Amino acid sequence: MELPGLRHLYDWTLRLAAHPQAQLWLAIISFAESSVFPVPPDVILAPMAVARPDRWWRSAVICTAASAAGGVFGYLIGWGLYETVAVPIIDAYRLHEANERFRALYLRYDWLVVAIAGFTPIPYKLATIASGAVGMGIVPFLVASIASRGARFFMVAFVAAKLGPPVLAMIERRLTFFTILFLVLLVGGFVVVRLF
Repeated sequence: MELPGLRHLYDWTLRLAAHPQAQLWLAIISFAESSVFPVPPDVILAPMAVARPDRWWRSAVICTAASAAGGVFGYLIGWGLYETVAVPIIDAYRLHEANERFRALYLRYDWLVVAIAGFTPIPYKLATIASGAVGMGIVPFLVASIASRGARFFMVAFVAAKLGPPVLAMIERRLTFFTILFLVLLVGGFVVVRLF
């Protein structure tokens, strides 16, 4: 059984990854996902690495740099526009309680929270906004963001480039399974945030 519209979205993503302006789209989505956009850049990064395995590292660099820049934008939202911009974003994702718990985490773990959110399915956008809202130092924030996002995106691009078409063929055969797995991990990230 396949989820409605899933095949169309997947095919659209593959076409976007092969588009002449794919690197620009990758940068835009990576930037936006770090503060407001719900779709992770991995869905474009992996097919790009498969399509051009000789450039997997370049795609990972673009993704990392744009994501870190988007993280600074999220940080600035939390720092200067928390009430006018961040609260509606938190409302949209229904993360009030999680946001308060996340703030408490900063009192104990500081930059480590950003590093964990940058690498795992825990919503990175929440970490960027919360970092600015609690006044975390910008240098530790940037170092944690670049290290964790870089580790994640370089891993995704490397695996996709080296395992390439067989991995995409397996994903295409089991698209619904992998989509549900990703959603479970995403929801699990939200649950982890709520537990702390």
